[in-house]
Amino acid sequence: MEEISPRQNSASATELEVTSLRSQIGPILFLAGIFFLNFLGRIILAPLLPTIEKDLGLDHAGAGSLFLLISSGYFVSLLGSGFVASRLMHKRTIIVSATAIGLALLVISSSNSLLGISTGLVLLGLAAGLYLPSGISTLTSLISPGQWGKALAIHELAPNLAFVAAPLISEVLLQWFSWRGILAVMGIASMVAGMTFGRFGTGGKFPVDAPSVTSVRTILAKPAFWIMTILFSLAITGSLGVYAMLPLYLVTERSMDQYWANTLVAVSRVSGLGMAFLAGWATDRFGARKIMAAVFLLTGTMTFLLGVTKGYWLVLIVFAQPMLAVCFFPAGFAALSCIGPSSSRNVAVSLTIPLAFLIGAGAIPAGLGIMADTVSFAFGFALVGVFILMGFLLSLTLQLPAENECPTTFFQEQR
Repeated sequence: MEEISPRQNSASATELEVTSLRSQIGPILFLAGIFFLNFLGRIILAPLLPTIEKDLGLDHAGAGSLFLLISSGYFVSLLGSGFVASRLMHKRTIIVSATAIGLALLVISSSNSLLGISTGLVLLGLAAGLYLPSGISTLTSLISPGQWGKALAIHELAPNLAFVAAPLISEVLLQWFSWRGILAVMGIASMVAGMTFGRFGTGGKFPVDAPSVTSVRTILAKPAFWIMTILFSLAITGSLGVYAMLPLYLVTERSMDQYWANTLVAVSRVSGLGMAFLAGWATDRFGARKIMAAVFLLTGTMTFLLGVTKGYWLVLIVFAQPMLAVCFFPAGFAALSCIGPSSSRNVAVSLTIPLAFLIGAGAIPAGLGIMADTVSFAFGFALVGVFILMGFLLSLTLQLPAENECPTTFFQEQR
């Protein structure tokens, strides 16, 4: 994610004279809608995996590797997004991202070979990674800084809604379309959203500076950066990594009906819409390090129990696990804001998140698939739970500056 330079601030300050949240609610919701389609395109494979496995003749390892392909493209694209935006500016970058996501989904839906599908998945990740830095920069240019927290809270509803919507959309559309048809419908929707934003979208028309080498070196030299990268990897493992393979696990190894499994997973994610706000309050009250440690202790335990419980107990754990996992992110972003000077905060995010997504949302689902083929899904989830529990001890070793030098509101300003 690129640094916001004085030149950008000057441009964004004059781009729109009206900066109240109420006056810009339309453009904010527009951006949230594009983010929703962006995130939905990356996770929609999860509830469709049982169907995709049968259609393509994949084993569990092959199914899990599909998420690694998306995350690999996302990793590269997010790292380079600042350079793309410096040439296109933010608005055109958002248009390119939404349109390219649609094209990638159409490529996947129309490919008859595994190579074609794999290529489309990498392209999907590359297209999706362009959005977040430009989306956040555009959003914050629309309103005054005092309104950023509320605006970004609205924007952050998009991924949480996508977690809920993906299984429900899949089950509804499977009544009329194949999994390929569902991807095609979503691809068309993303392309329409991108073109509509190009015609009616507001904001993002100001110069962008590419990331500087100095700011990158400053962050990479800090041990706390590497600790936070591991912690974010474990957190994304507990949220997106588990989500990616959970429906397949429930259907193939716990003998649940696919419709019931997807409905269960969807309803279990509703709590995430409010838990992140509660976790933000707790971070302000108790401090980032304590909250992170508590979240890893509880999330690791719940993830371990996903692998060892059955029946009604398993249903209960499916609800409890995501409710706890989402609580990491307010504290995590608050802590991440403390590991470097204010001029390097965007860079800290742009370096940490790609690596964490590659591991937590890519390597972990692939590893769970391999574990399912060689031992069992249950053992894989239990092992992942043990890994997440390691975050409890690692959180306690993290050295953060004094509280007055470590603003917990950074989560609201940058995520």
